[in-house]
Amino acid sequence: MEDWRHQERICVAITGASGAAYGMRLVEVLLTAGTRVYLLISDAARIVCREELDLELPSTAETVTRFLTERFGAEPDLLSVYAQDNWFSPVASGSNAAQAMVVCPCSGGTLAAIAHGLSRNLIERAADVMLKEGLKLILVPRESPISTIHLENMLTLARMGVRILPASPGFYHRPQKIEDLVDFIVARILDQLGLPNRIGRRWGDGEVVPAAD
Repeated sequence: MEDWRHQERICVAITGASGAAYGMRLVEVLLTAGTRVYLLISDAARIVCREELDLELPSTAETVTRFLTERFGAEPDLLSVYAQDNWFSPVASGSNAAQAMVVCPCSGGTLAAIAHGLSRNLIERAADVMLKEGLKLILVPRESPISTIHLENMLTLARMGVRILPASPGFYHRPQKIEDLVDFIVARILDQLGLPNRIGRRWGDGEVVPAAD
């Protein structure tokens, strides 16, 4: 089997927009690939995880780290979860920033905060670090319909080099279940991160390729 392990450090933030499955699946695939993941989960995202995934996350960052490491069968020390007020985490400073950050899903409020340089919590500060250091920042908004405010904030960020990747899955791969739609978006995120992946079928491929395991 092809070895596609990478040692990049990727920051993943899950906010309170609907679509927590996208963020959790992204974390799972990154950990499976041997990628170091810094995970930030907002309080609203915890509620969404419970409502959409029947996933009740433990109360502290340390226990969430252990819980998700076991849930995804990840290697020890690949995953680090940080509380929203942990200003001593690596992602809070450009001196030890991750190579890239993905906010998935990205709520309209988080989008606005990033576009206007707010740093009220660790997710917003980590995104601000990406911008000031000129590092890769990918936002996965999941709102519909999109207001003028959303569009203007997206345009502001796109002009800064931020990649806006809406959670809008395609259907040419003939999805058979919800997980196929989730994987479509996760695969596009991995493409933007420059990480090889074998999730789903690409346009022009003859057959569906199973996800990495």
